[in-house]
Amino acid sequence: MPHTGLRGRLEQHEIGLLSPGQLSLADRSVTEPQEEKLEQRPRRRIWIQDEYRRHRGSVVRKRGNAAWAWYEVGMKDTLVLVVDDDEDIRVLVRTLLERAGATVHEAGDGRSALREFHARRPDLVVLDVQMPELDGWQVLERIRDLSDVPVLMLTARGQELERVRGLQGGADDYVVKPFGKQELLARVQALLRRASRPGRDEEPESYADDYLTIDFGQREVSVGDRVVQLTPLEFKLLACFVRNPRQVLSRDQLLELVWGDSFGVGTDQVKLYVGYLRRKLDPDSPEAVPIETVRGFGYRYRT
Repeated sequence: MPHTGLRGRLEQHEIGLLSPGQLSLADRSVTEPQEEKLEQRPRRRIWIQDEYRRHRGSVVRKRGNAAWAWYEVGMKDTLVLVVDDDEDIRVLVRTLLERAGATVHEAGDGRSALREFHARRPDLVVLDVQMPELDGWQVLERIRDLSDVPVLMLTARGQELERVRGLQGGADDYVVKPFGKQELLARVQALLRRASRPGRDEEPESYADDYLTIDFGQREVSVGDRVVQLTPLEFKLLACFVRNPRQVLSRDQLLELVWGDSFGVGTDQVKLYVGYLRRKLDPDSPEAVPIETVRGFGYRYRT
């Protein structure tokens, strides 16, 4: 054992080691005052002394733990609204996010969630699906009428149709209960990174060709005289195509340009959303939409 030699040298100099019971009593949590209290962190000190109490020393656990810094600054200045009728879930999510530096507000039902959303204007919403009165789908629909804020759906159902319904309804990501703590934090941070990415230096106010017209400021799309209602993700996908006309974009490129972070997102999502977009632009003849499939490569918008 690597510690055998050390123990022998201590005993040779008549320095005994405290028993496990004594060590537990000697262990103390000491919180040092800080100008900005993000979280009180315990300092562990283990005392070692000889049997005559003439020699005394200590071993201190240093604070060089990178996890502390990650928790403190990961979501600083971020406001998150957590909506779930299960108080235990709300407390768990709130604790995780506050440790990461976020400010968290809670709502236990859909109506309270909408009131909090109007009052707080959060940077991200964690939204449960199954709730009394207004369920998560109805709350999501009303949020999407007002804002493109990132929405992470929580649900006990993991079926593919449920996930598709959430994504098609405007949700940005989907987590199934029970969820891993680190996975939830990683997905929240990925959504915040996407939302905070700056736009192009010279963003055009509008786009028009022989097929469609886009008002980027109003997030409005028209095909002929018909206004097309798109979810925020569908709008981002269409904007990506029209900004790169006649250029073949692979699925991986679209994941990077539209989703921004491919954590938990596969290339099948690109195919799924291209199909949604085609049907929205032309419900009667989706194949007539000028978004071409280039087999083996990706997709191209041909004006």
